[in-house]
Amino acid sequence: MSHPTGPAFDDQPVSVRLQLAAAWTSVMFVYVYVDILNFFTPGTVADILDGRVFEFDLSQVFSTSALLLMSVPSCMVVLSTVLPARVARTTNLIAAGLFVPVTVFNLAGESWLWFYGLGVAVELVILGLILRLAWAWPRARAAVAQRSAGTVTAAR
Repeated sequence: MSHPTGPAFDDQPVSVRLQLAAAWTSVMFVYVYVDILNFFTPGTVADILDGRVFEFDLSQVFSTSALLLMSVPSCMVVLSTVLPARVARTTNLIAAGLFVPVTVFNLAGESWLWFYGLGVAVELVILGLILRLAWAWPRARAAVAQRSAGTVTAAR
């Protein structure tokens, strides 16, 4: 069908798994870019060179904890695509739900509220999208129809 601006584009549906993986990737990018751009905040590099990040001493425990924390979105990119649907849905709901307070905590004690506030707001919008996508995960219509018709066969 022809539209006033030309032919319609083929709008391919994107699976919820791919949408979730893309959203987690976006969370990681925003988080990383805020951290990188933070190096340009006056005093940040000096504090790091003095062995402090925010209110924490730089140590193996701090670095390992930070790595563990940021491994969550990294793993969620993969887990959203490989876990069985029910497990992936639950895992996304839990991980995104737990990441909301972590994200809000990043505002604590910051003096550059416009900068950090925007970063946190973008992350929260994406986390909200993840929660919405996982919550509204489509049900298997064919299986439901077969069950209601009584034609489901035993899995082998």
